[in-house]
Amino acid sequence: MNTKTEFIRFALDRGILKFGQFTTKAGRLSPYFFNTGLCADGEGLLRFSQFYAQTLLDYEQANGVKFDMLFGPAYKGITLASSTAIVLAQKGRNLPFAYNRKEAKDHGEGGLLVGAPLEGKVVIVDDVISAGTSVKQAVNWIIEAGAKPAAVLISLDRMERGGTVDAPTDRSAIQEVEQMFGIPVIAGFNLNDLMAYLEDANAGAELAAYRGEVAAYRERYGII
Repeated sequence: MNTKTEFIRFALDRGILKFGQFTTKAGRLSPYFFNTGLCADGEGLLRFSQFYAQTLLDYEQANGVKFDMLFGPAYKGITLASSTAIVLAQKGRNLPFAYNRKEAKDHGEGGLLVGAPLEGKVVIVDDVISAGTSVKQAVNWIIEAGAKPAAVLISLDRMERGGTVDAPTDRSAIQEVEQMFGIPVIAGFNLNDLMAYLEDANAGAELAAYRGEVAAYRERYGII
């Protein structure tokens, strides 16, 4: 079982990934939903961060690149960046990390940014990309500090067009981020991986029943 398949299995077992009927932020009726906020205990967060760390290390090895630090946009990115940094340190990669506050602190050390100084090649760590707002702000902070945004690490690439039900765009929010900033978005798994999992006989009859709905959703909203 590869890392992507293990990640999907873990997300299902933990209830982070669910099937049914869910309304997305874009107003679309989706047959599946992914919520990292449900990963809310120490053991679950550790396992989740192990997938993040391994996904990043696999990308480094495959592409011959190195990253210097992690940055987590508030709020979910804070926990994910810090816990991923811990797992990476356990694997021999001790990377600094930083994150932002939602509001600037006017006492103590002050400012919006907390943690290590933004330096070198920075990986932005978040849960998913919807409109890409938090990523765009993070990129601005990184550039202003004189560092270089190098990649974005997320859980799931839904591989669907941006916009709304009535006004869809031609590209996904992830594609827009990649093209706007010239950096890769690295996902733990994507919709194609999820479809392959549902088509596997080992997924079980209960999950296999959703294959048609997910395929229809991809046909209607998927990127080309």
